[in-house]
Amino acid sequence: MSEIEIRVEGRAGRITLTRPQALNALTYDMVLAVEAALDAWRDDEGVALVLLDAAGDKAFCAGGDIAALYASGTAGDFAFGRRFWADEYRVNAKLAEYPKPVVSLMQGFTMGGGVGLGCHASHRVVGETSRISMPECGIGLVPDVGGSLLLARAPGRLGSYLGLTAARLENGDVIAAGFADHFIPQAAWPELVATLCRTGDPEAVAQASEEAPQGPLSASAVLIDRLFHSDSLADILAVLRADDSDFAASVLKAVTRNSPLAMACTLEMLARLRGTDATIRTALDLEYRVTWRAMEHGDFLEGIRAAIIDKDRKPVWKHGIDTLPPQAVADMLAPLGDNALTF
Repeated sequence: MSEIEIRVEGRAGRITLTRPQALNALTYDMVLAVEAALDAWRDDEGVALVLLDAAGDKAFCAGGDIAALYASGTAGDFAFGRRFWADEYRVNAKLAEYPKPVVSLMQGFTMGGGVGLGCHASHRVVGETSRISMPECGIGLVPDVGGSLLLARAPGRLGSYLGLTAARLENGDVIAAGFADHFIPQAAWPELVATLCRTGDPEAVAQASEEAPQGPLSASAVLIDRLFHSDSLADILAVLRADDSDFAASVLKAVTRNSPLAMACTLEMLARLRGTDATIRTALDLEYRVTWRAMEHGDFLEGIRAAIIDKDRKPVWKHGIDTLPPQAVADMLAPLGDNALTF
């Protein structure tokens, strides 16, 4: 079986990820294949909409193929990662700006690169098993693939909470946070796909939509807003340490596992994007400043080593969580000049 299946069925251009054994993680070739399909269908009058889905029950897409990025980075080749991210981000922008309806069906885990693929679609569908998260700070990276824009647009301070803790969204929380539009029971997905292919009319999505079960985070919204009120990592840590609630304790435990540099960069990115008319391109440009530098100057390679390669869960970050110099964040987010992301 190939990594991805691309074809036209009726009125729909179909893109199906077919790496279920790898939780449909995106390889570089898969990214390029998605882009080629989008380009081919843009002006094809026979294709009325694009339908994104994935094989298997466990995941729509659990992220990018970070093992390949680690292998190249540890060999001293930073160019491959920079090219991968630049090309992936270009595809994220194309999805967000696509002139035709794009429907994504996101079962199981949708994380990182999967968010970039599924959550910029115009019609985003989740079901009972859907779990969406941005876990990048745990591997020394920042929420990217346009995810920073989604986090910045989330209500209140939910985006800061999700970005720093990698908490998983499910049920109604996914829709409330702005990562999806419709909850449709997964048993109804095959019929929905058939209708979309037959008619090319995305209204079928809204017609099949149901009220989502309440998600667990809705009850904590007020507390999240208070704990994450500041854009300063030091301020957030102080508030968490002073709060005696079980929720604050669990959040503090999650935050202290992650890369301090990545978390501080994430907060600064969200501060720049929140409450503005920022576009997907604005967000991707900011993200690329960090990812371009992440292997050589950030915590990315160490984060992957600890989580994926050695699996010792004991990363040695470049900075302590209470001793991170502000200049380190400024350096990671400085404009890239001639190396800036282009679309």
